[in-house]
Amino acid sequence: MQSISTLISEGCILDGNLKAPAFARIDGQITGDIMVDEGLVIGEKGSILGNVITKEMVIYGVVTGNIQVNSLEIKSTGKVTGEIRTQTLQVENGAVYNGSLSMTQNNKLAQSNKTSKSPQKVLEVEYRED
Repeated sequence: MQSISTLISEGCILDGNLKAPAFARIDGQITGDIMVDEGLVIGEKGSILGNVITKEMVIYGVVTGNIQVNSLEIKSTGKVTGEIRTQTLQVENGAVYNGSLSMTQNNKLAQSNKTSKSPQKVLEVEYRED
């Protein structure tokens, strides 16, 4: 990721939607939908209650809502609840994810064959710390 242009620091609370160009980092709490043009980092103390649309996303904190990205990393301290639509996904050991996952290719849902009548495959994933 490139340099951060927008920072919601620890202790900040934002109720409402956030739109930002380039890259943003959230260490505070946001209740609302987020649209960031390039990328987003959720720090360990950061939390989002709302939907997220961006290109790249790294989660060290908590996200409750749907995520639509090209590339997603959920770190060992990360917790996500909601639907994820992404092209690439990395999940570290210890991360918690509850929801449905749709993997895409070239911004289109991956499908085995256009003539196939099989429904879109959605993977239900649950990670838990022991």
